[in-house]
Amino acid sequence: MSEASNGTYTIHILGKKYEVPAGLTIMKSIEYAGYRLTHGCGCRGGVCGACATIYRMENDTKWHICLACQTNAADGMHLVQLPYVPSYRASYDVTKEECTPETVARFYPTLKRCMGCNTCTNTCPISLPVLDYVSAIIQGDFETAKELSIECISCGMCAARCPGELAPMNMALMVRRLMGRAAHKNTPEFQQRLTDIRNDKFKAEITKYKGMTKEDLQVVYKEFQSTKGASV
Repeated sequence: MSEASNGTYTIHILGKKYEVPAGLTIMKSIEYAGYRLTHGCGCRGGVCGACATIYRMENDTKWHICLACQTNAADGMHLVQLPYVPSYRASYDVTKEECTPETVARFYPTLKRCMGCNTCTNTCPISLPVLDYVSAIIQGDFETAKELSIECISCGMCAARCPGELAPMNMALMVRRLMGRAAHKNTPEFQQRLTDIRNDKFKAEITKYKGMTKEDLQVVYKEFQSTKGASV
């Protein structure tokens, strides 16, 4: 659909119609419509996964998955946010578990239900090869699973649409934690950071920031952004 002559788009949020200015992201459009986002809003930079959104266009049946902070609203959009997916998340002690596919399957038995349909990959809003890293976990190729899943934002959309009720993001997280404990625990950098923490190297700085007002913290944050980049 084309932009309206008055520079606004018509969108539907939770089934209710709103007129919003053209050019806004979905997240800003939701806020413009009067919603106060206490959930479904986090980093606003496409990293935290809090703003997962499902939408379809007017007169179309296809569902689209996106991040509200990274996708512009469009005329005729029908949308709803899914800020939380109640997928299963196992509790385990990485210091007591072996880095094997059997370990992952013991805590996540649904791993064996994967049917290779690729719905997870097609659903991922940041286009990660989800099925590929799930397959790598099943095959015990944890190095590949780690590399393919390292940018996962844990939005949960893959789990929401998986017909086998897998939780790929949580399985991959377990793999990365097991690998981190088993393969990288004795690196010099890690040992140095542990020493720094034990010696209270950062205690004074943390105490200083904890004692600041919200306004003072905002000033410090803006200074960090200007010197270290917007990713801070």
